[in-house]
Amino acid sequence: MAAFQDLEERYSSGVYAKRGVTIVRGEGTRLWDDQGKEYIDCAAGMGVASLGHAHPAVAAAVTEQAKTLITCPEMFYNDRRATLLEKLAAVTPPGLNRFFLCNSGTEAIEAAIKFARMSTGKVDIIAANRGYHGRTLGALAATWDPHHREHIGPLPPGFRHVPYDKLDAMEAALTDDTAAVLLEIVQGEGGVRPGSAAYLQGVQALCQQRGVLLIVDEVQTGYGRTGKFFACEHYDIQPDILTMAKAMAGGIPMGAMAIGARVQTVHKGAHSSTFGGNPLACAAALAVLDVMQEQHLPEHAAEMGAYFMERLRGMGSSKVREVRGLGLMIGMEMKEKVAPHLRGLMERGVMALAAGVTVLRFLPPLTITQEEVDTVVDKVAEVVR
Repeated sequence: MAAFQDLEERYSSGVYAKRGVTIVRGEGTRLWDDQGKEYIDCAAGMGVASLGHAHPAVAAAVTEQAKTLITCPEMFYNDRRATLLEKLAAVTPPGLNRFFLCNSGTEAIEAAIKFARMSTGKVDIIAANRGYHGRTLGALAATWDPHHREHIGPLPPGFRHVPYDKLDAMEAALTDDTAAVLLEIVQGEGGVRPGSAAYLQGVQALCQQRGVLLIVDEVQTGYGRTGKFFACEHYDIQPDILTMAKAMAGGIPMGAMAIGARVQTVHKGAHSSTFGGNPLACAAALAVLDVMQEQHLPEHAAEMGAYFMERLRGMGSSKVREVRGLGLMIGMEMKEKVAPHLRGLMERGVMALAAGVTVLRFLPPLTITQEEVDTVVDKVAEVVR
């Protein structure tokens, strides 16, 4: 109903550009609006709903935990948190076996910056052009797009940006004052741009040679999105710090920072989070891990992602410049602005995202079927013809 949209317009902060639709229900890969219209969801809550919407295992875990214990800060031990930490250590890259639990990706990035500076005693953070790491002040200083930083300054000092996938530029940027390098394996908001193996492995070698910590931002790429549990596994990258969030808890807010041996132990009280690692989120996260492993969803994402990109490339549209991505993190770069195409897809029952002005981005639930991919591509072909 228009009344819901009127209420949000009247009382919300106004910082969001909203689409003219009111979503009221989700199930699996589908969404429904308040008029009963059905959509195939290739946005998945900005990559959050990797298991799909209202997954019964997550719903059951949250329901049971809500009846038992919802909150328990890390001043106490907790059974759900301890179990999750153990399982996280089993799925993260080798050597990453300690974790700081929080509520979002940008909080995980803030923690990573603090831990890197505390551990090394240095200040400077090197990030990449087109990189996106969040909107809180530290994460925003690491985020490249100047548009995101308008009217916000001054931002924390000590951040530099260099061209992505250019190893010589990274080497030239490293100094004795560099605490860490912060990179995405696939730049999401920056246009769905995967880094090359040579570049990423080269950056890792440089960091190890220079005593610089390597922070890999897997907030969007983690949890099977790219066809591996973490995207760094495609290139045998073993970061010193890895951040994750979006898909961790099936839609319940959760983030985490994983740290390895090169990150020296920081003193107690150096960082904290009231809601981080609460039993409700941990129960949901445990259910997500179980479903992903039982249903082999990273492998399914690899298979469906390759098929999805093949179908998009096969459209043969003169308006498409390039289709790129990894797994079910897919960008279709256009020769024109994508905003009208996003509206056209929504009218045809498909939700998608932008990644910049000219890139259509597809982040469907990892459970998407080949038949659903075919339907989405057919709708894309209609709007870009």
